[in-house]
Amino acid sequence: MGDFISIHPSELKFPFELRRQSSCSMQLTNKTEKYVAFKVKTTNPKKYCVRPNSGVVLPGSSCNVTVTMQAQKEAPPEPCRDKFLIQSVIAPDGSTNKDITPEMFHKEDGRVVKEFKMRVIYIPANPPSPVPEGSEEGTPPRASSQENGNQNFEEVSRSVEDTTEKSSEAWSTISAISKLTDEKVSALQQNQRLRQELEMVRKDISKSRSGGFSLMFLVLVGLLGVLIGYLVKRA
Repeated sequence: MGDFISIHPSELKFPFELRRQSSCSMQLTNKTEKYVAFKVKTTNPKKYCVRPNSGVVLPGSSCNVTVTMQAQKEAPPEPCRDKFLIQSVIAPDGSTNKDITPEMFHKEDGRVVKEFKMRVIYIPANPPSPVPEGSEEGTPPRASSQENGNQNFEEVSRSVEDTTEKSSEAWSTISAISKLTDEKVSALQQNQRLRQELEMVRKDISKSRSGGFSLMFLVLVGLLGVLIGYLVKRA
């Protein structure tokens, strides 16, 4: 890593999630008995924010550096091409952060500038389940029964929802048809009952008319008989 400072970790790993800011940190440790100045650079400065991006590490002490990635609207390419460069140089004793200048990191006049490059790795914010043990070499790992269960349950759940929805629609249609059929049968029965009652009324009316005509005929015949008997007696 360099003779002046040790850097941990050796890679910057960002938990990646769309539209969400992510941060990681690294620790710089001064391995010398001198004051060491450092500076952090990146190939994509608009994407990252480094605090502090420069500073002085006292002999035998450490400094934590936080790197923040801005929220991204789309997934980055794989592998990530972004890189960081940590430069370190021996600084005069008693130096502070205000004493750091860009010229300190120029490789001129025999000045020794140590450089360490770090790559960027994105890891899922919700990593998948680890590969099950016992997989034979050359054989693709088998998904655990629990994973399959979860996946199957999710698929079945959708299917059940779809089936339930379709069954509900079909049942509603069948219920409507059955209701219409019952109403039709009831209307036919009521119509038939009304016809029967109407027929009975017609018969009653016919009987009444028939009985009234006979009675009137008998009355007329009786009156005619009385009149004839009266005339016969007068004669």
